[in-house]
This record gives sequence, structure tokens and C-alpha cells, in this order.
Amino acid sequence: MTFQLQYTDTASEARAGLITTDHGQIRTPIFMPVGTCGSVKGVHFSELRQQVQAQIILGNTYHLYLRPGLDTLRKAGGLHRFNTWDRPILTDSGGFQVFSLTGIRKLREEGCEFRSHIDGSKHIFTPENVIDTQRVIGADIMMALDECPPGESDYQYAKKSLGLTQRWLDRCVKRFSETEPLYGHHQALFPIVQGCKYRDLRQEAARYVADKGAEGNAIGGLAVGEPTEVMYEMIEVVNEILPKDRPRYLMGVGTPQNILEAIERGVDMFDCVMPTRNGRNAMLFTYQGTMNMRNKKWEQDFSPIDPDGCDIDRLHTKAYLHHLFKAQELLALQIASIHNLAFYLRLVTDARRHIIDGDFTSWKHTVIENLGRRV
Repeated sequence: MTFQLQYTDTASEARAGLITTDHGQIRTPIFMPVGTCGSVKGVHFSELRQQVQAQIILGNTYHLYLRPGLDTLRKAGGLHRFNTWDRPILTDSGGFQVFSLTGIRKLREEGCEFRSHIDGSKHIFTPENVIDTQRVIGADIMMALDECPPGESDYQYAKKSLGLTQRWLDRCVKRFSETEPLYGHHQALFPIVQGCKYRDLRQEAARYVADKGAEGNAIGGLAVGEPTEVMYEMIEVVNEILPKDRPRYLMGVGTPQNILEAIERGVDMFDCVMPTRNGRNAMLFTYQGTMNMRNKKWEQDFSPIDPDGCDIDRLHTKAYLHHLFKAQELLALQIASIHNLAFYLRLVTDARRHIIDGDFTSWKHTVIENLGRRV
């Protein structure tokens, strides 16, 4: 995998670049739709390619490990062949599930022991078998196993957690160097910077990660309960240290406003479930603000969902989408999910264009206030 830094905004840390993988190129900044179980909920891959114009999607190691399972994925020839997505795929490590499964998991030096949410069976993720699992999945970009501490963790817990994440990273790197891809294409390993909301821990973590010389780096443990201002501060602290010639991935973030703020601070890659999850709950993201499509105000609004959006936005009216949600038609979830994903991709594509044109900062200030208001 290679990363070419093409443009840098003169008034901020915003960057435009090009990631090249064996499954295609990714123009940054980029948003990556979340395909937890090997699919993006409610959206067919043809729509991801044509309407959303997704360049890369995510798969979730925890969920794919449990179902369909490694034996099926190995026999299929990896996730690309199993689900027929022929563009890049990134897999997380299961570390966030370590965080979210509080109550049915145990952390220890060896790894994370947990019970399946499907059938209650007991499993363990170690740094070694998480690398092996991602080799079987065949992702173009793999993540190191980490612990994601809650945003309000006290300093002692955050420090102890970071130590565990760093020791796990060393074991991940070792296992990665001892193994080879299974399906003939290159795989990259991204370490993850943790450290919660504490400046000195984030600095220590960023230096530790930077010293690994990985092909890209990730920032984890943000947007997990800490104030938004703290999240932005931690991004700045980390990006002062992470190498500029490698892509930077902010995990699990976030709202359109979060994404623009993070781009301004030098982040290149994003993922979040909000576009599809909120879409399934009738919330649409637009440059004018958010729209609740169940509201009666849309009942006889026969204007396009978004005249500047994708083909589906221009084809269907607000009144029709309102009707579908009120009637509990499944098509409502599909249209809303496609709209939101297409908007997120449009947002980062517009940001890239303004970085190249040299007016990103002024453009961001003109659009960011409207993004969060309710229409």
C-alpha cells in the first residue's frame, strides 16, 4: 500500500492524498461505509458503487469471525470473493467490541475473553489470532488489537489500558511479520493510538505508534463519551506526532461537523454507522441541516429529497419518502441509507476539492453551521 500526499491547505492542516491498494485507489479525505457483517445495511453493492460512489468499505472482525466464520471465509477465498466487493476493504480488530461488550468479557494480558452475542459461546481474541483472523478475511487494511477505554476513564485506568494496548501492538506487529497474505494481494497493518482524554498519554501513544513505521495509523478511543472539544484537542495532539507521509484514520467518527473539523486538523479517513443507522430512523443529513422524514411538514412536499444529491435523491420526493416511513415500508430505510451515505461521500469529496482549490477553511466556515441545524 502506498500513500501520496498531494495537497495541503495553506490555512489549516487539511490534506488531500491518494492511497493505492491492490484492490484500487482511495482519494482522501475519505468516508468509509460500515459493512459490519460483510454488507452495508440496506444498500446493495451496485448502489454503493453508483449512487454512493464508495471507494472502500469496512468489515467487522468480531462479527465476521462469529458469522459466517473463518472456515467459510477461507473456503470462499476471503471476504472480497465472498461478498463480491472488488474495491478495498478495511477490517477493525474487534477492539471496539472489547469496549462495548462490558459485562460479557474479561480482559487479561493474553487477550480478551468474551461470550458471543449470538449463542453465548465463549471465545478469546489475542493479538495473534486477531491478525490470523484478518488474514483469513483478506482485508486490504487490518487493525491492531487494542482496548478502547471509556471516554470518562480516570487517569490510572487510561494509563494501565494504554500499556496493555502497546504490549498487544508489539505482539500484533510480530505476528504480522511472521505471516503472509492468503489470497495474493497485499495487506497493511495500522496501529491504533489510544490514551483517552489525557494529553501526555496521547503523546506517548502517538510516539509509540509512529516508531512502528506502519503504512498508516489510526486514532481510536474518541467520540466515546468525552466532550467534543476534548476530541478535537486530542486529534491535534496526536497529529502533531504521527508522520505526515502516512494516512491517518479517525475511527468511528462521526457527524458531518465532526468530519470537517477533523479534516481541518489533518485526518484522512473516517467511518461511522450514523449515515445508515440514522437513515433507518428517518433522519437525513443535508447541507441545509438534518430532516426528520416522519414529520408532517413533508407530507405534501413534492420537491426532490435533495436536488443536488444522487440520482435517487432527485428521483423521489420528500412526500413519497415521508409516506414510506409512515407506512413502514422497507424501501424507506433503503432510500434514506443511500441518501445519507451519498451525502457523506459528497461531503468529503467537496472537502477534497476545496483543499485542492486552496479555499477549504473559508468553505468549511460557510457550511458547518447549517449542518447541525434541524430543518
